[in-house]
Amino acid sequence: MKQRKIPLRKCVACQEMMPKRDLIRVVKTPEDDILIDLKGKKSGRGAYLCGKVSCFKLAKKSKALDRALKHAVAADIYDQLEQDFIRVEDEFLSSKEDEPQDES
Repeated sequence: MKQRKIPLRKCVACQEMMPKRDLIRVVKTPEDDILIDLKGKKSGRGAYLCGKVSCFKLAKKSKALDRALKHAVAADIYDQLEQDFIRVEDEFLSSKEDEPQDES
């Protein structure tokens, strides 16, 4: 049986290539709202982050989201995203554990 190709994406903070489903997507919608997209299906420009708060803080410090989203992200939006990120981190990590791993 032919093995499926796993899509890879790069974390904008630590620059590490990882499978797409192991990363959290931050999206800038066409209405210029910036929010977290756990499903990865919302329309707009996306940037990927590891599921760690340390990577989010690094992205905030280096303004990596500003560059990746090609849009200036205000400090209050970073603060709101950080709260959302902490809240969804547990949900994201538990959903990763529930997924069956493909073993060859």
